[in-house]
Amino acid sequence: MTLPLPQRPCPCPDSPNPHLSCCFLFLQPVQVTEPALAPSPGRVWASGLGNCLSPGLSLPGCTPRKCGRGVTDTVITREEAERIRSIAEKGLSLGGSDGGASILDLHSGALSVGKHFVNLYRYFGDKIQNIFSEEDFQLYREVRRKVQLTIAEAFGISAASLHLTKPTFFSRINSTEARTAHDEYWHAHVDKVTYGSFDYTSLLYLSDYLEDFGGGRFVFMEEGANKTVEPRAGRVSFFTSGSENLHRVEKVRWGTRYAITIAFSCNPDHGIQDPAFP
Repeated sequence: MTLPLPQRPCPCPDSPNPHLSCCFLFLQPVQVTEPALAPSPGRVWASGLGNCLSPGLSLPGCTPRKCGRGVTDTVITREEAERIRSIAEKGLSLGGSDGGASILDLHSGALSVGKHFVNLYRYFGDKIQNIFSEEDFQLYREVRRKVQLTIAEAFGISAASLHLTKPTFFSRINSTEARTAHDEYWHAHVDKVTYGSFDYTSLLYLSDYLEDFGGGRFVFMEEGANKTVEPRAGRVSFFTSGSENLHRVEKVRWGTRYAITIAFSCNPDHGIQDPAFP
Protein backbone atom coordinates (compact mmCIF):
# COMPACT_ATOMS: atom_id res chain seq x y z
CA MET A 1 0.00 0.00 0.00
CA THR A 2 1.05 3.62 -0.37
CA LEU A 3 1.12 5.69 2.79
CA PRO A 4 -0.14 9.29 2.45
CA LEU A 5 2.01 12.28 3.23
CA PRO A 6 1.19 14.23 6.39
CA GLN A 7 -0.70 17.41 5.58
CA ARG A 8 0.59 19.38 8.57
CA PRO A 9 3.49 19.16 11.04
CA CYS A 10 3.21 16.64 13.86
CA PRO A 11 5.18 16.51 17.13
CA CYS A 12 7.69 13.89 18.17
CA PRO A 13 6.08 12.17 21.19
CA ASP A 14 9.41 10.86 22.48
CA SER A 15 11.13 14.23 22.23
CA PRO A 16 11.53 16.73 25.08
CA ASN A 17 11.20 19.48 22.47
CA PRO A 18 7.46 20.12 21.90
CA HIS A 19 8.21 22.33 18.90
CA LEU A 20 10.09 19.69 16.90
CA SER A 21 8.05 18.54 13.93
CA CYS A 22 8.90 15.11 12.64
CA CYS A 23 6.45 12.99 10.71
CA PHE A 24 8.32 9.86 9.71
CA LEU A 25 6.79 7.59 7.12
CA PHE A 26 7.55 5.19 4.33
CA LEU A 27 6.31 5.76 0.81
CA GLN A 28 5.98 2.45 -0.97
CA PRO A 29 3.94 0.91 -3.78
CA VAL A 30 4.01 -2.56 -2.24
CA GLN A 31 2.10 -4.29 0.53
CA VAL A 32 3.46 -3.94 4.05
CA THR A 33 3.66 -7.45 5.45
CA GLU A 34 5.20 -6.78 8.86
CA PRO A 35 3.00 -5.14 11.56
CA ALA A 36 6.11 -3.52 13.08
CA LEU A 37 6.39 -1.33 9.99
CA ALA A 38 2.97 0.28 10.41
CA PRO A 39 3.14 4.09 10.48
CA SER A 40 3.22 5.93 13.78
CA PRO A 41 3.74 9.71 13.59
CA GLY A 42 6.92 10.95 15.19
CA ARG A 43 8.59 7.57 15.49
CA VAL A 44 11.35 5.78 13.61
CA TRP A 45 10.56 2.32 12.34
CA ALA A 46 12.92 -0.61 12.74
CA SER A 47 14.18 -2.19 9.57
CA GLY A 48 13.35 -5.77 8.69
CA LEU A 49 16.46 -7.02 10.52
CA GLY A 50 15.73 -4.94 13.60
CA ASN A 51 19.34 -5.00 14.83
CA CYS A 52 22.12 -2.42 14.83
CA LEU A 53 24.83 -3.90 12.65
CA SER A 54 27.34 -1.04 12.76
CA PRO A 55 30.01 -1.30 15.49
CA GLY A 56 30.39 2.47 15.58
CA LEU A 57 26.96 2.83 17.16
CA SER A 58 28.25 1.37 20.44
CA LEU A 59 30.20 4.54 21.26
CA PRO A 60 28.88 6.49 24.29
CA GLY A 61 25.93 8.75 23.53
CA CYS A 62 25.57 7.44 19.99
CA THR A 63 23.58 4.22 20.51
CA PRO A 64 20.06 4.56 19.06
CA ARG A 65 16.90 3.31 20.72
CA LYS A 66 16.55 1.11 17.65
CA CYS A 67 18.22 0.94 14.28
CA GLY A 68 15.99 1.94 11.43
CA ARG A 69 15.04 4.81 9.17
CA GLY A 70 12.76 7.77 8.84
CA VAL A 71 11.52 10.38 6.40
CA THR A 72 10.36 13.90 7.23
CA ASP A 73 9.04 16.82 5.20
CA THR A 74 8.91 19.28 8.10
CA VAL A 75 12.56 20.03 8.94
CA ILE A 76 13.77 21.79 5.78
CA THR A 77 11.42 24.17 3.97
CA ARG A 78 10.98 24.14 0.22
CA GLU A 79 12.51 27.63 0.09
CA GLU A 80 15.61 26.40 1.94
CA ALA A 81 15.82 23.42 -0.41
CA GLU A 82 15.64 25.71 -3.44
CA ARG A 83 18.39 27.92 -2.04
CA ILE A 84 20.57 24.90 -1.26
CA ARG A 85 19.94 23.57 -4.76
CA SER A 86 21.17 26.88 -6.21
CA ILE A 87 24.50 26.27 -4.44
CA ALA A 88 24.76 22.89 -6.15
CA GLU A 89 23.81 24.35 -9.52
CA LYS A 90 26.41 27.11 -9.25
CA GLY A 91 29.17 24.71 -8.28
CA LEU A 92 28.30 22.06 -10.82
CA SER A 93 28.10 24.68 -13.58
CA LEU A 94 31.91 24.76 -13.32
CA GLY A 95 32.19 21.15 -14.44
CA GLY A 96 30.04 18.05 -14.58
CA SER A 97 30.56 14.41 -15.40
CA ASP A 98 30.50 13.05 -18.95
CA GLY A 99 28.22 10.37 -17.52
CA GLY A 100 24.94 10.67 -15.68
CA ALA A 101 26.19 11.33 -12.14
CA SER A 102 28.07 14.44 -11.01
CA ILE A 103 29.20 15.34 -7.50
CA LEU A 104 30.22 18.51 -5.70
CA ASP A 105 31.90 18.28 -2.30
CA LEU A 106 32.32 21.69 -0.67
CA HIS A 107 34.44 20.16 2.10
CA SER A 108 37.20 18.57 0.03
CA GLY A 109 36.58 20.65 -3.08
CA ALA A 110 35.94 17.56 -5.22
CA LEU A 111 34.04 18.35 -8.42
CA SER A 112 33.20 16.04 -11.31
CA VAL A 113 34.77 17.23 -14.55
CA GLY A 114 34.49 14.92 -17.56
CA LYS A 115 35.69 11.48 -16.50
CA HIS A 116 37.71 12.80 -13.56
CA PHE A 117 37.55 14.97 -10.44
CA VAL A 118 39.28 18.25 -9.71
CA ASN A 119 39.68 20.29 -6.55
CA LEU A 120 37.55 23.30 -7.38
CA TYR A 121 39.29 25.51 -4.81
CA ARG A 122 42.69 24.89 -6.40
CA TYR A 123 41.48 24.68 -9.98
CA PHE A 124 39.46 27.89 -9.98
CA GLY A 125 41.26 29.78 -7.20
CA ASP A 126 39.93 33.26 -6.44
CA LYS A 127 37.18 32.88 -9.05
CA ILE A 128 35.29 30.80 -6.47
CA GLN A 129 34.44 34.01 -4.61
CA ASN A 130 32.46 35.10 -7.68
CA ILE A 131 30.54 31.81 -7.72
CA PHE A 132 29.58 31.32 -4.08
CA SER A 133 28.81 33.73 -1.25
CA GLU A 134 29.28 33.73 2.51
CA GLU A 135 25.48 33.42 2.77
CA ASP A 136 25.65 30.16 0.79
CA PHE A 137 27.99 28.64 3.34
CA GLN A 138 25.95 29.96 6.27
CA LEU A 139 22.84 28.31 4.84
CA TYR A 140 24.76 25.08 4.29
CA ARG A 141 25.83 25.04 7.95
CA GLU A 142 22.31 25.78 9.17
CA VAL A 143 20.77 23.00 7.10
CA ARG A 144 23.43 20.57 8.33
CA ARG A 145 22.64 21.57 11.91
CA LYS A 146 18.90 21.01 11.45
CA VAL A 147 19.46 17.57 9.96
CA GLN A 148 21.89 16.64 12.74
CA LEU A 149 19.39 17.64 15.44
CA THR A 150 16.61 15.72 13.68
CA ILE A 151 18.67 12.51 13.59
CA ALA A 152 19.66 12.91 17.24
CA GLU A 153 16.10 13.47 18.45
CA ALA A 154 14.63 10.73 16.26
CA PHE A 155 17.07 8.07 17.44
CA GLY A 156 17.30 9.30 21.03
CA ILE A 157 21.01 10.10 20.98
CA SER A 158 23.15 13.12 21.79
CA ALA A 159 23.57 15.59 18.94
CA ALA A 160 27.07 16.26 20.25
CA SER A 161 27.94 12.59 19.63
CA LEU A 162 27.32 13.03 15.89
CA HIS A 163 30.31 14.23 13.91
CA LEU A 164 29.90 15.37 10.33
CA THR A 165 31.97 12.98 8.22
CA LYS A 166 33.17 12.52 4.66
CA PRO A 167 32.08 12.26 2.01
CA THR A 168 29.26 14.77 2.42
CA PHE A 169 28.35 15.97 -1.06
CA PHE A 170 25.83 17.24 -3.59
CA SER A 171 24.77 14.91 -6.38
CA ARG A 172 23.24 15.70 -9.75
CA ILE A 173 21.92 12.73 -11.71
CA ASN A 174 20.42 12.60 -15.18
CA SER A 175 19.73 9.92 -17.78
CA THR A 176 23.07 10.20 -19.61
CA GLU A 177 24.78 6.84 -20.08
CA ALA A 178 27.49 6.02 -17.54
CA ARG A 179 31.05 6.68 -18.74
CA THR A 180 32.98 5.46 -15.69
CA ALA A 181 32.31 3.36 -12.60
CA HIS A 182 31.67 6.60 -10.67
CA ASP A 183 28.56 7.15 -12.80
CA GLU A 184 27.02 3.81 -11.79
CA TYR A 185 25.05 5.04 -8.80
CA TRP A 186 22.26 2.44 -9.02
CA HIS A 187 24.02 -0.57 -7.48
CA ALA A 188 22.74 -1.91 -4.15
CA HIS A 189 25.09 -1.12 -1.29
CA VAL A 190 25.52 -0.61 2.44
CA ASP A 191 26.87 2.80 3.40
CA LYS A 192 29.00 1.50 6.27
CA VAL A 193 30.74 -0.83 3.81
CA THR A 194 31.08 1.72 1.02
CA TYR A 195 32.06 4.59 3.32
CA GLY A 196 33.63 3.20 6.47
CA SER A 197 33.15 6.36 8.51
CA PHE A 198 29.35 6.49 8.11
CA ASP A 199 27.20 5.60 11.13
CA TYR A 200 24.14 7.70 10.29
CA THR A 201 23.24 8.69 6.73
CA SER A 202 20.86 11.41 5.61
CA LEU A 203 19.74 12.66 2.22
CA LEU A 204 18.12 16.01 1.62
CA TYR A 205 16.28 15.98 -1.69
CA LEU A 206 16.42 19.14 -3.78
CA SER A 207 14.10 18.31 -6.67
CA ASP A 208 10.75 16.61 -7.20
CA TYR A 209 10.01 13.10 -8.43
CA LEU A 210 7.79 13.13 -11.56
CA GLU A 211 8.08 16.92 -11.87
CA ASP A 212 11.81 17.41 -12.31
CA PHE A 213 12.78 13.83 -13.14
CA GLY A 214 11.49 10.29 -13.60
CA GLY A 215 12.97 7.21 -11.94
CA GLY A 216 15.57 8.03 -9.30
CA ARG A 217 13.59 6.83 -6.30
CA PHE A 218 15.46 5.60 -3.23
CA VAL A 219 14.78 1.95 -2.41
CA PHE A 220 15.43 0.24 0.92
CA MET A 221 15.81 -3.42 0.04
CA GLU A 222 14.12 -6.00 2.24
CA GLU A 223 13.01 -9.52 1.52
CA GLY A 224 9.38 -9.49 0.43
CA ALA A 225 8.71 -5.77 0.78
CA ASN A 226 11.01 -3.03 -0.51
CA LYS A 227 10.44 0.42 0.98
CA THR A 228 10.59 3.24 -1.56
CA VAL A 229 11.14 6.95 -0.89
CA GLU A 230 9.97 9.36 -3.57
CA PRO A 231 12.23 12.46 -3.59
CA ARG A 232 10.67 15.85 -3.06
CA ALA A 233 12.42 19.19 -2.51
CA GLY A 234 12.90 19.63 1.23
CA ARG A 235 12.30 15.97 2.09
CA VAL A 236 14.90 14.44 4.42
CA SER A 237 15.50 10.69 4.55
CA PHE A 238 17.78 9.38 7.29
CA PHE A 239 18.86 5.98 8.55
CA THR A 240 21.47 3.99 10.41
CA SER A 241 24.26 3.15 7.97
CA GLY A 242 24.74 -0.56 8.66
CA SER A 243 23.61 -3.55 6.64
CA GLU A 244 20.15 -3.32 8.21
CA ASN A 245 19.62 -0.60 5.59
CA LEU A 246 20.78 -2.10 2.30
CA HIS A 247 19.58 0.24 -0.44
CA ARG A 248 19.85 1.41 -4.02
CA VAL A 249 18.72 4.27 -6.24
CA GLU A 250 16.64 3.64 -9.35
CA LYS A 251 18.13 4.81 -12.64
CA VAL A 252 16.96 8.28 -13.59
CA ARG A 253 14.96 7.93 -16.82
CA TRP A 254 14.51 11.62 -17.67
CA GLY A 255 15.16 15.05 -16.18
CA THR A 256 17.64 15.92 -13.44
CA ARG A 257 17.68 14.79 -9.82
CA TYR A 258 19.46 16.89 -7.18
CA ALA A 259 20.21 15.83 -3.61
CA ILE A 260 22.79 16.25 -0.88
CA THR A 261 24.13 13.40 1.21
CA ILE A 262 24.93 14.51 4.77
CA ALA A 263 26.71 11.82 6.78
CA PHE A 264 27.64 11.52 10.45
CA SER A 265 30.07 9.36 12.38
CA CYS A 266 30.04 8.46 16.06
CA ASN A 267 33.84 8.53 16.04
CA PRO A 268 35.28 12.04 16.50
CA ASP A 269 38.43 10.90 14.67
CA HIS A 270 36.31 10.65 11.52
CA GLY A 271 34.82 14.13 11.90
CA ILE A 272 35.22 16.98 9.42
CA GLN A 273 34.53 20.69 9.72
CA ASP A 274 31.82 22.62 7.92
CA PRO A 275 33.14 24.18 4.72
CA ALA A 276 34.24 27.81 4.95
CA PHE A 277 33.86 30.52 2.35
CA PRO A 278 37.27 30.85 0.68
